Amino acid sequence: MKPQTNEITVRSILTKSGIPGMKYCVNPYVGCAHACLYCYATFMKRFTGHHEPWGSFVDVKINAPEVLRRQLKRAERGTVMVSSVTDAYQAVEARYKLTRKCLEVLSLFKFPVSILTKSPLVTRDMDIISKMDEVEVGLTITTDDDRTRKIFEPSAPPVAARIDALKKLHQAGINTYVFIGPLLPMDPESLAKQISPYAGSILIDRMNYVSKTERVYKNNRLEKWLDADFIDDIISRLKKNLSANDISIIC
Repeated sequence: MKPQTNEITVRSILTKSGIPGMKYCVNPYVGCAHACLYCYATFMKRFTGHHEPWGSFVDVKINAPEVLRRQLKRAERGTVMVSSVTDAYQAVEARYKLTRKCLEVLSLFKFPVSILTKSPLVTRDMDIISKMDEVEVGLTITTDDDRTRKIFEPSAPPVAARIDALKKLHQAGINTYVFIGPLLPMDPESLAKQISPYAGSILIDRMNYVSKTERVYKNNRLEKWLDADFIDDIISRLKKNLSANDISIIC
């Protein structure tokens, strides 16, 4: 189902971040059409007045690039994460190009940038990204199995498309990483083999929002993937088969 799109204006777009290593966040959109069942960002509904199901709405911050330019003029330099509570490259970005315009502004002011997305649309902006002095692009790849992706991330891009985007970014000489979080049912050896050649670093995180997904695991007979010891073994197998120099376990 196509989400309801609303155009809004904002007074601020560059916000302080509590994420380690990130001084700021930029979120050109409110809400996310990927509709991932585990998404922590559903808390945003408390502040935006939305009562619709998560994944059914996207607010478009149409003045984001102009506001960002104004804020960066007086901001202390620091790494900017694009983005933290939405996917900056979800489908509406193809039409509005707000993320691309924000990257142009960040490049102009020479701020370090870290991008995290599930979307291959990020490759559209390699012309800008490849010219930035300090930049990294991460692909969130939570499983190697697209059947699993359809269960937990129903409207997100297919796994193969994300891996292909990772490959293109890496081959273009852009610093890349993979965020395996939350770790979903998978064949760890298969996933490691597919992403290792193209990821400079790997972040691995567990399913931290079990209350949102426990019923889904049970309905699909995936209960073992909620067992801490079982997940420890999966993580161990991943680490054994990943060739990246930097592998971090978040939780």
